[in-house]
Amino acid sequence: MDDTESNTLVAKAILKRCGSVVPDTAENGLEALEKLRKRRYHLIFMDCMMPEMDGYEATRAIRDGEAGTEHMDVPIVALTANAMQGDREICLASGMSDYLTKPIDPRLLVESLNAWLGRKHGG
Repeated sequence: MDDTESNTLVAKAILKRCGSVVPDTAENGLEALEKLRKRRYHLIFMDCMMPEMDGYEATRAIRDGEAGTEHMDVPIVALTANAMQGDREICLASGMSDYLTKPIDPRLLVESLNAWLGRKHGG
């Protein structure tokens, strides 16, 4: 889930190359919560700076069960342009499981996918 179309397209292309991964997107945190209420997801790549509801708020809402109790423990990996000292800690404090910076490094995205889903994907 990302607020910038070019970042979304890059991430989706990388994830599609991984084979069994079917990426889905949301324009903002509110839409992300709606999608989570309707479908089961096993991993979320969350942009921190989305409109309407940012990734931090969306993550807290997911952790609080607002998207359904089945998603309260889903791995949420931050995808953010924020790469300053302390940004990783802010993401983790909001309830995110991991942190990746933009521009997206395809190798790191696939490594994160493999680590959190516990299986090997190509890239």
